[in-house]
Amino acid sequence: MNDFLIGIGKRLKDIRKKNNLTINDLAFKANVSNGLVSRIENGRTIPSLPVLLDLIQSLEIDASYFFEGVEKKSNAKFIYVPKENQQVIEKEVEAEGFKYMHIFSKSLHSLGFEAVLLTLEPNSKREKVITDAWEFKYILKGEVKYVIDNEEIILKEGDSLYFNGKFPHVPVSISDESCVMLVLYFYTA
Repeated sequence: MNDFLIGIGKRLKDIRKKNNLTINDLAFKANVSNGLVSRIENGRTIPSLPVLLDLIQSLEIDASYFFEGVEKKSNAKFIYVPKENQQVIEKEVEAEGFKYMHIFSKSLHSLGFEAVLLTLEPNSKREKVITDAWEFKYILKGEVKYVIDNEEIILKEGDSLYFNGKFPHVPVSISDESCVMLVLYFYTA
């Protein structure tokens, strides 16, 4: 069941992009926030049935068509995700210089998991955000200042950081070079 629920977000994103709609377009048509659409698409929240039906209607498709493409549970011994299946994801509409590459997400029992590569460009900008996940960051290249609530931590290549995403947080560019980090999100499904 959890895999099915995670598949809803992926299906929503796939159809939205196929219809050349932005997150903002879909949110406006469904009368919901950009942030809610983003969290649903990235498997961080499950929409209520009325919200899901509003989103499906806003995509101008039948509900039966929508659910045809939702991932079904399998008994596979492993999960392989080829590079060409990885997608750039839109997390924060108002962020500048943040590029997220979705690598993998899965829900196992009561724990959801998502892995992304975040490239933080020099002079990037974003307000602090709050997530429903525990977050792990591993710096692959460069350096960054992480602000969590009102505390600041400087992270350099090879450093890692783990924190509760319910605290307002933001990475801040402090270099003339891009910073690349592996980001793992753990959340209850």
